[in-house]
Amino acid sequence: MNTALVATKDNLAVPVGNLESYIQAVNQLPVLEADDEKSLARRLRDHQDLEAARTLVMHNLRFVVHIARGYSGYGLGLGDLIQEGNIGLMKAVKRFDPEMNVRLISFAVHWIRAEIHEFVLRNWRIVKVATTKAQRKLFFNLRSAKQRLGWFSQEEVDTVARDLGVTPREVMEMESRMAGQDMSFDPEPQDDDTPYLPPSESLTDHTDDPAQALERSDWDSYHHTRLQQAMEALDDRSRQILARRWLAEDKATLHELAAEYSVSAERIRQLENNAIGKLRKAMAA
Repeated sequence: MNTALVATKDNLAVPVGNLESYIQAVNQLPVLEADDEKSLARRLRDHQDLEAARTLVMHNLRFVVHIARGYSGYGLGLGDLIQEGNIGLMKAVKRFDPEMNVRLISFAVHWIRAEIHEFVLRNWRIVKVATTKAQRKLFFNLRSAKQRLGWFSQEEVDTVARDLGVTPREVMEMESRMAGQDMSFDPEPQDDDTPYLPPSESLTDHTDDPAQALERSDWDSYHHTRLQQAMEALDDRSRQILARRWLAEDKATLHELAAEYSVSAERIRQLENNAIGKLRKAMAA
């Protein structure tokens, strides 16, 4: 059965029928010129023109396919990943401001990936592997952070925890949850008659592009601002303890701070943990 670009009640094109036919169809749709894209976005913003929204979605579907392919290593159907990414694209089109002087796809990358992330987390395993924001961050970064296929050493656990801004306990817990999915990087096929694609062939291309660079810059800037605001909300002692323990080049020990503030090392640890908890709550709000 040939694939058509079917529009739902929200004018969102979704893949039906043969997936390869769908991919060929969306790749045949030309990429919009920047001026045409802005004109359509203004029609949508100013006049709620649904035909303009449909055109913006249709001519960016090829990018959703490209992004969705990067998540094929989780064992989920590419068609399902594409459909979830299309939902993210539609949300981005609805929120896109043509006066921001960026292309729609640069703005939409975050929305597309966010929908795919949610779908992967809901369906990757029957038992939920990521139920908190810290665990979700670990889920999508832990494998790329590993230097080898074996279990982490304590030093590696501490390094990953520091890089991702989570606790060592959360790193070890997520590694344990994901352990059942580990496999050889380039295993030999067991059956010569069966088509086989090793994991190394399904890795995402990490070549940077303008859309990814812009998304990463915006995301880092946003979280840096949020972190600054959260730090300013702390009391002076808690803020100084966090700065000395985590931000200073020459980090202070619990005992050094305990002597400075004339309290026990355990009390410093409690203050530090309470402050970190407040930061996490503020960042997750």
